[in-house]
Amino acid sequence: MSTRDGGCLCGDVRYRVAGEPVVARICWCSDCQRIAGNGTANAIFAADAVSISGAVAEYVRTADSGNRIHHRFCARCGSHLFAHSSGRPGFLVVRLGTLDDPSSIRPRANIWTTRAPAWACMDGALEQFEGQPVFTPPPS
Repeated sequence: MSTRDGGCLCGDVRYRVAGEPVVARICWCSDCQRIAGNGTANAIFAADAVSISGAVAEYVRTADSGNRIHHRFCARCGSHLFAHSSGRPGFLVVRLGTLDDPSSIRPRANIWTTRAPAWACMDGALEQFEGQPVFTPPPS
């Protein structure tokens, strides 16, 4: 089983993910653009595949879908690391840019393309979704 390590800008939070992501994609929703000033590259893992050390703070909000989104970030430097949604219990979003080797996971799609700014650079080889695609968890 493969493992990947990552962490925040200041190094106070470190994490390890085991196995492969369920899906990896670039998100252009309004929240992700506010977090990054751009789209965010993300991978979804089973939550129990991620081990975290260090102080993680959390901001919770209700999305347009009605789901509760838990944004998790370093309590010291503010680096956004993870998110999870009440609509996907048992799964955790990992921000690919926080991996020690972000190239180890390649996004397969752009989502929320209708919210992307006119200057967004999107790889035409990736699958495109105007909004949030249906999440299909892998079989248990």
